[in-house]
Formats: sequence, structure tokens, C-alpha cells
Amino acid sequence: MQSRRVPSRATSSRSPDFGARAARYDELRPVDDNWLELFGVLVRDGDLRGRRVLEIGCGTGTLAVALAEQARVWAVDASQEMLDVARRRDVDGRVGWRAADAVALPFRDGWFERAVMRAVVHLLDRPRAFAEARRVLRADGRLVLASFDPAHFDRYWLNDLFPSLERIDRTRFPAPEALASELRAAGFAGVELTRLSQRAEISRDVALSKIRGKHISTFDLIDGAEYDAGLIRAERELPEPVRYSLEWLIAVATA
Repeated sequence: MQSRRVPSRATSSRSPDFGARAARYDELRPVDDNWLELFGVLVRDGDLRGRRVLEIGCGTGTLAVALAEQARVWAVDASQEMLDVARRRDVDGRVGWRAADAVALPFRDGWFERAVMRAVVHLLDRPRAFAEARRVLRADGRLVLASFDPAHFDRYWLNDLFPSLERIDRTRFPAPEALASELRAAGFAGVELTRLSQRAEISRDVALSKIRGKHISTFDLIDGAEYDAGLIRAERELPEPVRYSLEWLIAVATA
């Protein structure tokens, strides 16, 4: 996950600290069946297999390393701490890692056939980042990305515990029409949008561990008193198990 900035539309002037999350990121957000399903969709819809691919906002490198079994992969992130974890994961040295911001990619024009972004566009200056992605893609290139659909926030399991979380995230994650418009403005001739709905179930203990570890970056953007109060309520009120949905928006943008 790219870790540079929160768009100006967000209500907080603070930025998420991914460096502080790096050591426990994979523990708090592990690979599971839902992760694998989304990965498969990105590989299929993005036509990534066998391609020269750039992952933008790679975080701890889970996707890049998995994709390296099927493609030639380079990956960038703005957090050095996250990249340190990613490089340790890449035991065979298959991925070309770079510390870089999504708006200033260290690659020449048209260098890649494909680019992929997973759960990162809400952290970016999207017009500039999409224009950079278009620049490094060749004439027939393709960008595939996954972001949370607005429906994801309708009944999210944290909403009641942290009242400002839903409002903040609705300002960070683009609606489908806005996302398509931004991609076209960045120079992509075609944009196709699809949705993926998933169901998740975690134990109460795992849910509490996620909250205590601030597993999503939005926790850095809410007031400390609200976080403390929400954690107390979670310790008292969370059911066993915790069930929720994941509502993904998948965009495929072609040059």
C-alpha cells in the first residue's frame, strides 16, 4: 500500500503512518481466501500473466511476490519500512523494488506492459498518479486497480464503534464515476468497471487485535479520544464471531 499522502478532500490534515505499521502489517492483514480471490481477478482482468508489470504502492510486497511467479515484476512504495519487509519476503530476488512516490516513478516512458494498484488509490494524488502510470505504460498498456466501492462503507463492522470513520473514508475512496473520469483525464482511452462482493468472518479476538494494531490507515485520521472510546466499546460489545462484507470496485484502464 502506497503511503505518501491523504487527498485534500479528507477532513484530517494528518497522514497515515505506514512505517509504524510495517512490522505487524502482514499479521494484522494476512493473506486469506478473499485476498487470493481478488488477486486472481486482478491477474485475469489486468491480463498480467507473462507481462512486464509495475505494482504501484506495493506495501509489504505480498502481491508483487505472488505475481512474480507469473510475470516480470517491479514494485514501488513510498515507505522504506514497508519495502524492507517486502525485500525480506522476496527470498528469490525476483522483484525489482524501488522506493518511490506514485507521482514520480523512476522509470522511462513506455517501460511497462501493465500496471496494478491494490487498495492504494485513496492514498494518492490520483490525477498525478494516474498520469504517471499512463506515462510508464506502453501504447497498448493496461492499468488494473482495486479500491473499495462506496457500498463497502454502508454497513462496515467498525462504523458504530468509530462514528467518524465512515465519513472520513467516503471522502478518501473515489466513487465509480469519479474514478472513471480521473482515469480518462489521465490519458486512458477506455475504462471498464466491475464489482466484487466478498464475505468475511473473523473471531472476536482477531477483531480486537486488528483494532488495537490500527490495521487500517483511517485510524490515524480519527481523534484519539474517539479511538480510545471505540476500543473500550469493542472490548465490551463485539460479538463472536465478527461477520462483515468487502465490496470491491475493479477498474481496468486501457491506453
